[in-house]
Amino acid sequence: MRLSRPMERLGWLAERYLPLLLLLGAVVSVPFLVLSPVGLPRLRALEAERAQVELQISRQSAAIRRLRAEVQALKEDPSEVERVARDQLGLVRQTELVFQFSD
Repeated sequence: MRLSRPMERLGWLAERYLPLLLLLGAVVSVPFLVLSPVGLPRLRALEAERAQVELQISRQSAAIRRLRAEVQALKEDPSEVERVARDQLGLVRQTELVFQFSD
C-alpha cells in the first residue's frame, strides 16, 4: 500500500523538524527550570541547610563525647564524684566549717 503524497510529506517533515523542535524546546525549558524557584536556588538553599545540619551534628557529637568522658570519670574517680557533690549539690564534709556571708 502506497501512502498518499500529503502523508509522505508529513512523515518527511516529522523526521526532519521533530529533532529540531525537541532541541529548541530543551534550549528554552532547561534554563527556565534551572533558574526557577525549584531549580538552582532551591539546590543552593538545600546545600546551605545541609552544611548547617552537619555543623550541628558535629557540635552534638562533641557534646556527646564530652558527656561520655564525664560519666566515665564519675564512675571511676572518687574525687570527681566529690567535686560534683560540692559544686552542684552544695554538700560539705562533716569536719568542714561553712561560712556564709550576706551581701
